[in-house]
This record gives sequence, structure tokens and C-alpha cells, in this order.
Amino acid sequence: MEKAQKSTKAARGTVTCDNTTMHLLKANDFVAESIRRKMAEQGILLLNITSSAGSGKTTLLQETAKRIGHKVNMKILVGDLETERDADRLRAVGVDALQIVTGGICHLEAQMVWQAMDNLDLNGVELLIVENVGNLVCPASFDLGEDYRVTLIATTEGDDKPKKYPRMFLTSELMLVSKTDLLPYLPFSVDAVVADARDINPNIGVLQVSSTQDIGIDEWCNWLLEKVKEKQSSTTHKKNESHVFSDPR
Repeated sequence: MEKAQKSTKAARGTVTCDNTTMHLLKANDFVAESIRRKMAEQGILLLNITSSAGSGKTTLLQETAKRIGHKVNMKILVGDLETERDADRLRAVGVDALQIVTGGICHLEAQMVWQAMDNLDLNGVELLIVENVGNLVCPASFDLGEDYRVTLIATTEGDDKPKKYPRMFLTSELMLVSKTDLLPYLPFSVDAVVADARDINPNIGVLQVSSTQDIGIDEWCNWLLEKVKEKQSSTTHKKNESHVFSDPR
């Protein structure tokens, strides 16, 4: 399979539709829905991974690629203001990663993802992960066309983040409490952070992980593989339905 190019500069701006220039968020949602349709047609599970800077997103994805890279065809888009460093780390473990350089923008937008997808060979891909810019504020407002939003909160950040940044947790399907190997040394309450997150979003799932000490990584990977399987099954079902015709008589 052809390798993706190394990086792409982020595209940004309004979308003009029927001679009407739409507000930035409406324009973003328009492109996000186009991405969602494209992923549905191709049977690709799209994840949006969010967190504060330094919560362990890239390390988690390195371990994920090592664990399931031979089981599922996956690619990763990585958002950062500058440098190729995170994408380079992912390529070092054998995953096809493309860096999106935002040039100062503190979040990814759907147009950036759409542009980056043009530089990826998605033929046969089953899982596309977007590692968003490290930030719990702006990324919460921008739909990227994802099937699921997964948010990390590290034990090193303190356990008050869900109440401080509620929109991120309201819009996430899964919360990963990361760096749990450091719990004995930090004033961090898992029970408190879970209670706060579920007060905001009663349906949010929770997993505890440590990428460096192999805690919860199997559970995380199993969750991922199950979601990939569900997406593939849903796509196959829809394709079969499209080939069923009723008798006009």
C-alpha cells in the first residue's frame, strides 16, 4: 500500500454553499457530515482522540499500534501547531501517520481532516484515528465527522477537569484515565473524576490505563476492535440493503 506523505499544512476557512457563506461552526459541521458519509461508505471507523497537552495520547497510540496493528488496517492523523515529532514517533512503531501542522490554531477542524484525507490512501483501511491538538477547550466545539470521541485525563492533571471543561466530557463517548501507575504518588481521586464526568454525561464509558506499565491497554484495544467490527458489520448490512429491490407489482 502506498505510504502517506509526511505532513500537510492545515486548511481553514468558510465553506460557500449555494452562494451563502456560512458561519465557521456551521461550515465545519457541513464538512464533518461529508466526512461521516465518506467513512460510512468505506466502512472506516473514525476516532477523535482529545486531551490536554501531555496526557499521553501519542504514547497510548504507539502501544495501540503495537498491540493491534497486525489485526486491523489503521492509519493516524496527528494535529499539532508545529513539528513532525508525534507523527515520527508513530511511524517508528510501524503505523502510517500523517502530521497536520495547524500553524498556531489550537484545534483541528473538519476541513483540515478532509484535506489530510486527500493525502492518505484509505483503500482497505478499517480504522482512522485523529489525534487532536492537546487542548480541552476549542476541540470540544469542532465535530470532525468522528464515530466516537475519546478523551484522556491524566492523573498528573488533577481530578477537577470534567467540571472545568464540561463540554469535552459531554461530547465524549469514552474517558480514559491515563498514567494510573502514578496514582500512589498523586492526590488524584479516580472515583471523583468519574463521578464528575458522569454527572455531566451519564453515558460516558471509563477505562483506566497506563501506557508505560501495560495497565488497561488490553481493555482499550478490545473496545477499539469491537467498534471496528460493529462499523464493518453496519456497512455490510447497509450495502446488502441497497441491493434488495421490492417487486413493483
